[in-house]
Amino acid sequence: VQLQASGGGLVQAGDSLRLSCAASGRTFNRDTVAWFRQAPGMEREFVGGIFRSYNRLYYADSVKGRFTISRDNARNTVILQMNSLRPEDTGVYYCASSSSVILSNLASQFAYTNWGQGTLVTVSS
Repeated sequence: VQLQASGGGLVQAGDSLRLSCAASGRTFNRDTVAWFRQAPGMEREFVGGIFRSYNRLYYADSVKGRFTISRDNARNTVILQMNSLRPEDTGVYYCASSSSVILSNLASQFAYTNWGQGTLVTVSS
């Protein structure tokens, strides 16, 4: 499966953005799909994920209550809705998927086999 992330941009603090992760090659509605981000000079970090079993949702503490992940199976897409954005949310956002992630590894980038190219989100104060 090939993934393409889109929807990034430059926004002000408090604004919203909607990122999309579109899959091609096969359907990925049974994959675990996660979003990661990487700020300049920082390690890539887990943002949130939708686990393949029962589509359970998990979020990093830093984004809980502000970010929401959902599937659009008709479009073979996973959405990351980001509200109340903060300057510290700035970074390149990547989507990743795998059919074999186990729950204990959900937040580990090394658990994912398929990656999108990343989309830049910049939040100004």
